[in-house]
Amino acid sequence: MSPLALISGASRGIGRGIALELAQAGRHDLVINYAGNEGAARECKALCEEACGRKRRIEVFQADISKAEDRERMLDFVKKEFGRLDLLVNNAGVAPNVRADLLDAGEESFDRLISINLKGPYFLTQKAAKLIIASKPLEGAARAVVNVTSISAYTVSTNRGDYCVTKAGLSMVTKLYAVRLAEYGIGVFEIQPGVIATDMTQGVKEKYDRMFADGLTPIRRWGEPSDVGKAVVAVATGLFPYSTGQVFNIDGGFHIHTI
Repeated sequence: MSPLALISGASRGIGRGIALELAQAGRHDLVINYAGNEGAARECKALCEEACGRKRRIEVFQADISKAEDRERMLDFVKKEFGRLDLLVNNAGVAPNVRADLLDAGEESFDRLISINLKGPYFLTQKAAKLIIASKPLEGAARAVVNVTSISAYTVSTNRGDYCVTKAGLSMVTKLYAVRLAEYGIGVFEIQPGVIATDMTQGVKEKYDRMFADGLTPIRRWGEPSDVGKAVVAVATGLFPYSTGQVFNIDGGFHIHTI
């Protein structure tokens, strides 16, 4: 029997990078969740099957994690098809459609980001945790939840305050579930990516190219989705057995204060 990882928002970007690294590690079956881009999700599935040499089962599942009925439907699928869950990666998230100054931003964008970036993973974890608890531990695989937040959890951007608030909130969700699930041997971790090369950041490439050249981070390059994926593999394979609530900074050293 193989352990199972469920990755939300895994069709593209960071989520795809996580799925590919887990597939290459070759221990986990995977459920690749997507909200709307089925073509990208199936492409991710094919890449993962190639990465694991088709030795693991890879499935795709459509669900909008902001909707309770979709969360329920997805966990029912996991339970029916695999009978277990070992790792939940809360990666699904969106940026504002339009960046707006804090003094002008409207409620519609705020509500959208809260529902997808914060409420969705909060309640998906609630339901998924019960399935992880019910699953018999497997050797070489941790029972864990990983929340993908952002440097925006602590870095202010006044033209996308709603995004910052959701990531800061998800950071607290990590701590809450870390305490609640510790008695079951389930670790809860947070990954705070920095500037990662995805389609979400493609529009600001020239800006960040200049900033990296000027020393934005000690490691002067863009982050890659695979950088985040490797951190998830480390958690998934049980390399942090005496840790929970830990924050992993996958940001090229952005978080380091210098004078």
